[in-house]
Amino acid sequence: MSIRIRVAALAVTGLLVAGCATAETPAGTAPDGGGTSTDAKGPGAPALPASLTGQRLDWERCDAPRGGERPGGDWRCAGVRVPLDHTKPGGETLTIALIRKEARDKDRRIGSLLFNFGGPGASGVDYLPLAAQEYTDLNSRYDLVSFDPRGVSRSSGVVCRDDKELAAAEAGTDVTPDTAAEEAAYLADGAAFGAGCARRSGAVIPHTTTENTARDLDLIRHVLGDAKLNYFGISYGTELGGTYAHLYPARVGRTVLDAVVDPTADATGHARNQAIGFQRALDNYLRSTGEAPARGNARIVRLLERLDREPLRVGDRKLTEGLALTGIAITLYSKDSWPLLTSALGKAESGDGSGLLRLADAYNDRDESGHYGTQSHSQRAISCADSSSRPTAAQVKAVLPEFEKASPVFGAFLAWDTAGWCAEWPVKGLRADPAASAPGAAPILVVGTTGDPATPYEGAERMAKELGAGVGVLVSNEGEGHGAYGTAACVTRTIDAYLLDGKVPAYGTRCS
Repeated sequence: MSIRIRVAALAVTGLLVAGCATAETPAGTAPDGGGTSTDAKGPGAPALPASLTGQRLDWERCDAPRGGERPGGDWRCAGVRVPLDHTKPGGETLTIALIRKEARDKDRRIGSLLFNFGGPGASGVDYLPLAAQEYTDLNSRYDLVSFDPRGVSRSSGVVCRDDKELAAAEAGTDVTPDTAAEEAAYLADGAAFGAGCARRSGAVIPHTTTENTARDLDLIRHVLGDAKLNYFGISYGTELGGTYAHLYPARVGRTVLDAVVDPTADATGHARNQAIGFQRALDNYLRSTGEAPARGNARIVRLLERLDREPLRVGDRKLTEGLALTGIAITLYSKDSWPLLTSALGKAESGDGSGLLRLADAYNDRDESGHYGTQSHSQRAISCADSSSRPTAAQVKAVLPEFEKASPVFGAFLAWDTAGWCAEWPVKGLRADPAASAPGAAPILVVGTTGDPATPYEGAERMAKELGAGVGVLVSNEGEGHGAYGTAACVTRTIDAYLLDGKVPAYGTRCS
């Protein structure tokens, strides 16, 4: 269990996830404007063969996802083959699922606009049709395109545990271990999760790095026929966008990074950032209710301590401390969800854990029948393939006071998460933190929200600096929530003017 970066806004409002299945993508000739067979070659990787760069996409009507509705007829789905291992481009391939809605104004069409909505592990094929109303203006001149990254859902999605195993781990694992036995059980659960990934998805998990996905993204750009990548990355999608810009600075088109992951942070640094961010958002929520943060935090800590000792029974399930923390966290992704937190906390304090449990289930992608989605599997596989950090229990204990000071509610949870997340992971991580420098790239808008819980504002400042002078253009949104586009009018206008008309705002533009 984790409260790492997720796409949570739709889940918390109860919307169903819908999407599409992929279609086969036979080899063929490159589309007009697609370039030559060497166009998709990037630094550090050999050139791709013409069998990949010359693909023609077979766009077909999308299928309905499990439990959802089929997207409308103006959505089309396809698949593009990419190397399983980009250092061996002539070897095995996997198919990346795509979805597209074509631009309405064909005469003024700019090109494709590729979206990644975060996670890591979120399905762009599922999410884009649900979120597309926010991008109606952009759809006038752009084809809206998204994808399931490698290791996600339809794109050789990683699976690590079945429903029964996931439910048992939620109910029986103490996420803030207080004794040697609880600590050993917690770390053993993390190791068992990784072992399950190796058994069920062992061929894929060595190759689920963000760098490989960035190379996939460049091949997608090429096959779509775009000379440069126009890109909109949200949350983890900002890390992917920064990695792409680092690998292919000359191919960066109009790019927006919203709700920015700090590119200078390792695993412990990310957890520390989130302890600060979630606590900041929680304090802002408490102030909005008229309660002093110190008093409100103490009240919530007392509830969590009671749940740690004795979880609340909810039917045949239990609300544990970890599930309560997850339920609290999801409501902090959007100010619109704060009333849900007020209601759920009040019920839990009165002995009814159903509200927080429903919220945790929404975050953990668990439906009423007890079936879980696999985003958490993909998320961990991508994170642990990316990061070489493997904090030990001793290292967690050394930083625990700092984390608890930063957040009396989330600190211990997030500190221990650094040790459990990739415990004994079967694949060695790539590096401590992602590279994002992109000298010579076109201007990239970097949008940070001051009250963002999952990707605190300071990460946007660091990303803008890492991208380099004249490349990273910082836009600051004074507000709450994870991501600003579509919720903050000033930010939306600024991004639309940039993507549609090429108007680059001044560095440090502030919206409120």
